[in-house]
Amino acid sequence: MFKTIIAILATFTVGFLVSSMFSNVTAHQTAQELYELPLSQPKQKDNVFAKTIFVPEPEPKAVPGDRVPEGSIGVYSDQVVMKISNPKWAKFTDTHSMDPVLSSKAHAIEIEPESPDDIQVGDIVSYVSEYADGTIIHRVVETGEDSKGWYAIMKGDNNPKEDPGKVRFEQIKRVVVAIIY
Repeated sequence: MFKTIIAILATFTVGFLVSSMFSNVTAHQTAQELYELPLSQPKQKDNVFAKTIFVPEPEPKAVPGDRVPEGSIGVYSDQVVMKISNPKWAKFTDTHSMDPVLSSKAHAIEIEPESPDDIQVGDIVSYVSEYADGTIIHRVVETGEDSKGWYAIMKGDNNPKEDPGKVRFEQIKRVVVAIIY
């Protein structure tokens, strides 16, 4: 009899604790809030239980600039029309440096930047390197200025390290504005 009472009390206690923890998570955070946190809002108090048990909060990463306004894209039943000035077509070599974003099966539309102001961290650009033959297509991970002027640091998304050297604006040929799979 005593064991039965202890078992019932333990069951209710565990149920109460689990219910309290779960209701605390759901009362303060909707499913959308668990999955995304807009950068414009102040960060709410961390809920360690929700972060470790349910969904870890993703690290924000730099993304390419929005160069094709929604009003410049028309999607119709028989075609897609994008109004982009001076577009260039790009194909890729399968080096795996930009997996999973780019591969030899993907194509892109690129534009020529007019000034360093047209390049931002997160952009995918094609550039000529003094360290490799041909054109390299990697992501801009840093920009800055030194005694020689503006520069960018590049990195393939799938590469463990940044590309060697600083890339000057004159080396950048194009900026990716659309990827087609």
